[in-house]
Amino acid sequence: MIKHTIFIPTILISLIIYGLVSLGFWQIDRADEKHIIENKIILAQQKPVQLITNVKEVLSKEHHQVLLKGHYDTDKQFIYDNQIVNGNAGYYVLTPFVLSNKTTILVNRGFVPWHGSRGHLINIKVDNLTRVIKVRLIKPIERIKLKQELITSNFPVLIQSLNLDELSLLSDYPIIAMLARLDIEDSDGFFRQWEPFYGSVDKHLSYALQWFLMALVLGIISLRLWINKNKKN
Repeated sequence: MIKHTIFIPTILISLIIYGLVSLGFWQIDRADEKHIIENKIILAQQKPVQLITNVKEVLSKEHHQVLLKGHYDTDKQFIYDNQIVNGNAGYYVLTPFVLSNKTTILVNRGFVPWHGSRGHLINIKVDNLTRVIKVRLIKPIERIKLKQELITSNFPVLIQSLNLDELSLLSDYPIIAMLARLDIEDSDGFFRQWEPFYGSVDKHLSYALQWFLMALVLGIISLRLWINKNKKN
């Protein structure tokens, strides 16, 4: 009976320690993946800024800083709501930038805080003259929708997520699957303090260390309890 009461907790503790160690190694694998991505991003950011005119080339330049030639369509802008920057709630202004053959890329022109007045938009107009803009390209990520959002066709359109198929239908433009972050020196934008694309490797390594330490502490406690129990017996 005594052996039976010892055997079951030993199995449970062993399984918990195994799970903790597995989580630690999983975090290390994640860190390795992020490290590879970071190296690609750093390499992309070291490339010289070039004018890109081919749409296929735009799609292959994620994380690169490039020059794009075209014009804004100020009449079909999007208000990307529910954003938090420096503790302030607000929105990003996404403006279609028309390249060749009406192919369009959304340009994030920056952040605007609501300042407690959600019913009032600032002036987001911009001229539609042909220009060259400097941007950094990222692939847009559609946020999880907690409920079906109601999107109207009255521009500027308030949106909660980046569903490019829906936005293409609304704007009547083929919007390519890339988002352009306007350079902070461009005068036709708003507050821009773009978050870095990397920096999470250390976070995963710290998580791995925590899991390993938890496994070690549990192992030491279990060993001490086992030793004390044997002494009593």
